[in-house]
Amino acid sequence: MHWQTTRFHIDLSAPQVMGIVNVTPDSFSDGGQHAGTSAALKHCEQLIRDGAHMLDIGGESTRPGSPAVPLEEELARVLPVVREAVKLGVPVSVDTYKPEVMKAVLDAGADIVNDIWALRRGDALDVVAAHPGCGVCLMHMHRDPQTMQVAPMDGDVVPAVSSFLRERADALMARGVAHERIVLDAGVGFGKTVAQNFSLLARQNELMALGWPVLAGWSRKSSLGAVTGREVPAQRVAASVAAALLSVERGARVVRVHDVRETVDALRIWLAIQPV
Repeated sequence: MHWQTTRFHIDLSAPQVMGIVNVTPDSFSDGGQHAGTSAALKHCEQLIRDGAHMLDIGGESTRPGSPAVPLEEELARVLPVVREAVKLGVPVSVDTYKPEVMKAVLDAGADIVNDIWALRRGDALDVVAAHPGCGVCLMHMHRDPQTMQVAPMDGDVVPAVSSFLRERADALMARGVAHERIVLDAGVGFGKTVAQNFSLLARQNELMALGWPVLAGWSRKSSLGAVTGREVPAQRVAASVAAALLSVERGARVVRVHDVRETVDALRIWLAIQPV
């Protein structure tokens, strides 16, 4: 299994660690720590030293209740980082839902578009479909960042999430985008209750059955805090590593994490017991 991206044909036979680079002042876990271009690039370099296989750069927080960032501000945050990050020798993903940002970062050499809206905003679908080879991660989100936790989903979310992701992937393939360019993300924390989030982990095989690789994004999420009692996101490292490992054990091919070194170490132990 591979993930085709702009510059890289990523081998997913072993789990891939995607390091998070938040170029924002207000992300839920590390907002402000890497907000400037220089600080963000130093963080990119450190994540690669820690073992990250790819980077995910974002210029707008999508924590529950977060306000939207104006287009020009997001571009000013993200573009300078992307232009330098693509020189670091690993795939570069950009976490954005704005078509204008997608086009700009792809023109700058980015490899992957990671969209919480699954290409439902503006002409995002057209932008990705027009690109000859970028990778894309389609995520499920209920409602929007401002309201998703005010009125989360009802009932059994797994069939609804699966159906949504299949529809979005099919819509992209109908535009001529190859199957191997697409990865799916169930959207842990995006409009789901704690119990619903853990049901997505317990029944991840149902998402795998759709036939596309799965990306898991549990890092430092509030559901981990609800179970462990760790109210501060930075104190959820152990829980985040456990969730990433459980996701991989259940078939996820990519894990998106803040704590790269710890996750890489855990996955090395897991890989050491796999059949040759």
